[in-house]
Amino acid sequence: MPMTPAANLSLLWAELPYLDRFDAAAEAGFSAVEVLFPYKMPAKETQRALLRNGLDLVLINAPPPNYTGGAPGFAALPGGEARFAHDMRRVARYVQALRPKLVHVMAGEAEGVAATETFVANLKRAAAEAPEGVTLMIEPLSPQVKPGYFLNDYAQAADLLAAIDAPNVALQFDSFHAQMIHGDAVAVFEEYAPLIRHVQLGDTPARGAPGTGDVDFDSLFAALRERGYDGWVSGEYHPGEPTEETLGWVATLGE
Repeated sequence: MPMTPAANLSLLWAELPYLDRFDAAAEAGFSAVEVLFPYKMPAKETQRALLRNGLDLVLINAPPPNYTGGAPGFAALPGGEARFAHDMRRVARYVQALRPKLVHVMAGEAEGVAATETFVANLKRAAAEAPEGVTLMIEPLSPQVKPGYFLNDYAQAADLLAAIDAPNVALQFDSFHAQMIHGDAVAVFEEYAPLIRHVQLGDTPARGAPGTGDVDFDSLFAALRERGYDGWVSGEYHPGEPTEETLGWVATLGE
């Protein structure tokens, strides 16, 4: 399929009530959306909003927050394997209801050999148990934004994917984090393109809309086309103004 623009409804139209954001995305011409943590709302409510607007849900994050006060089962925490497995079973129920194709599995705060071994083992197990047609995504997050986060470098992500060695585990590319970590989001995409199955857009240094900061989006979109990327490209940024006025990247993507 060609590149398809998607709207991250956790950040875009943030001034609207959650369910109204689906209507706004459809009115703006989107056919796909992503929601980072849909767990506060009963899945059926989100499902109705998707169906009402003819929208596909592209991606959700895992695990859900632990509303009882404990830490969620992040994938790289040694000793937290049982909690991680428990949380992923809850994610599976939302996946069954909402049908996202991608689930971003968050690593959590950890470091060292034990964390690496835990992350690989947890992802291997989660991949084996994932619903058919669902790809688990891993994404490096910049230390400036997430101090102490286990997965914080694209080379590290490539090594982890090689160790996990599962066809349904892949790399999530975020222009904001790539630029913050390595200083050149375009070069990062070009180097790791064979591993990438989802693209998110945000500019640096403030995760603004494309064109408001340091990322060379003209070159990035050219690289996406040249590499034959044919997945979703999701706007995941803080608009800073009415969201509709920040969507010029959608037309540029299709050029």
